[in-house]
Amino acid sequence: MTRRFLAGIELGGTWCRCVAGTGPGDIRAEEEVPTRDPQSTLAALARILERWQSALGELAALGLASFGPMDLRRDSPGYGRLGATPKSGWPGIDLRGFFARRFAVPIGLTTDVIGAALAEGRWGAARGLADYAYVTVGTGVGVGLIAGGKAVLGCHHPELGHIRVARSPSDQWRGSCPFHQDCVEGLVSGPAIESRTGSRPADIPPDSAVWDAVAHTLTQLAHVLVLAAGPCRIVMGGGVMDGQPHLFPRIRRGLERSIAGYLDLEELTGGVDRYIVRPALGTHAGRLGGLAVAAEAESSRSAAPG
Repeated sequence: MTRRFLAGIELGGTWCRCVAGTGPGDIRAEEEVPTRDPQSTLAALARILERWQSALGELAALGLASFGPMDLRRDSPGYGRLGATPKSGWPGIDLRGFFARRFAVPIGLTTDVIGAALAEGRWGAARGLADYAYVTVGTGVGVGLIAGGKAVLGCHHPELGHIRVARSPSDQWRGSCPFHQDCVEGLVSGPAIESRTGSRPADIPPDSAVWDAVAHTLTQLAHVLVLAAGPCRIVMGGGVMDGQPHLFPRIRRGLERSIAGYLDLEELTGGVDRYIVRPALGTHAGRLGGLAVAAEAESSRSAAPG
């Protein structure tokens, strides 16, 4: 019997990571390629998949979890195309079409942060929950919102990393986002912190004053999530959070102060220390995101009538 496998691709701003298997306990192959121009990058990814088909068996489904913004509206003529990404040469690229023309398998598509959210829901810190949020704080800031077990999508996918939040009165730094200056991403992403301090986030000691500003901003993001979407858990990952774990207690206590008794967080969440948590998949949530998307695509095909 031919052995079947899923393939997931996480397309990041610097690297693209490919995983073959069925889940974190069954990883059969992994490879990565640098993210360069779309033509050479996508061709390299296709060659990896072709090689795996020869070596591993039958490709059952492919999941793509990519940097955005991206058109995820299935009824849109631009479905599967990248939007106004700052990465040169990538705006307008038909990501889904490229792979659909080469591989006759179900193809799932979403953003990298939604993919990581789906992975945490399937295998990680949000397992068993139908309503939760995954926040990544790294090269950028993104939020994957899951409601009723499905990713929240409207006329576009949520871009909560670009909302403007209440600033700390003592923090007057203008921010680094080229679109919005002091949105969440412009204040707390890795590049924003480096622009502000001149140091990489990993090299900044926990007692630096910059972390007070970062914790304040992420507290405000959590405040917005609690009141706008009511997630049953908020998972926070990404390079900045992974490298500075002292941010978690600051954000938890900050959220309690910010909500100010308007909601009973203890009753609603079971305790804020269990409400804002690290990813159970750790730094692997992103790379497993594509695999989770592939699993959803395969399930959707199996559930289709006829």
